[in-house]
Amino acid sequence: MTIRFSVVVPCYNEASYISDAITSLRNQDFPGPYEIVVVDNNCTDDTAQIARDLGVRVVTEPSPGVCNARQAGTAASTGEIVVSADADTTYAKDWLSKIDRSFQESGDVVAVVGPCRYHDGPRWGRVFARTLFGAVHAVYRATGRTCYVSATNIAFRRDRWTGYDTTLTQGGDELDLLRRMRREGRVIYDHSNPTYTSGRRFNRGFFYNVFVCLVVYYLSAYLLNRVTGRRVIGSAPVFRESRLQW
Repeated sequence: MTIRFSVVVPCYNEASYISDAITSLRNQDFPGPYEIVVVDNNCTDDTAQIARDLGVRVVTEPSPGVCNARQAGTAASTGEIVVSADADTTYAKDWLSKIDRSFQESGDVVAVVGPCRYHDGPRWGRVFARTLFGAVHAVYRATGRTCYVSATNIAFRRDRWTGYDTTLTQGGDELDLLRRMRREGRVIYDHSNPTYTSGRRFNRGFFYNVFVCLVVYYLSAYLLNRVTGRRVIGSAPVFRESRLQW
């Protein structure tokens, strides 16, 4: 039996969230076969065991970093289309069905992406996300070009995938993948098919998220590491707190 979708979920200590993510993925109304692959990226909590108890496949990647985790999960998966997802995110029941319809529009479609919305955290974070993806939508409608994507909502054809650049850190898994997919063919942006992510990181404040995380650890790290071919700038410090505090 051919598996249509492989949903890859990288994890590092996501015990507070992984159950909701997997439950929403298992409750999809997509009628065809699909698999969920959770990547245990050195978890020290119960994330991997929770995933196994929920009946999904768990693979282990000892090299730290989200690009390494997505690489391992994608390589271990078997679906025709790989879907990049996140552990702190939930998915509407028709999420995969909408992705499938977009792929069926034309044979030149190599990737389908959508927006990310934050369901908690400070209000400025939710406004920031809606503004960002509103701009992405406007550019797509005007030019047909997808200029940005979140790794929590991107699907791509396996036969057009050339691997993740594991010298990159956060941002590399989405920005570099989008760059490569645009070279392969058409990338559809579907503004009507969002994912719903925790805004926990925004609790560190506007300055930290915009100037430290976005400018230094995201944009600067992506550009510098890609140019040099090595990790000149590493990942931002991991942010994990009890869910009840968010």
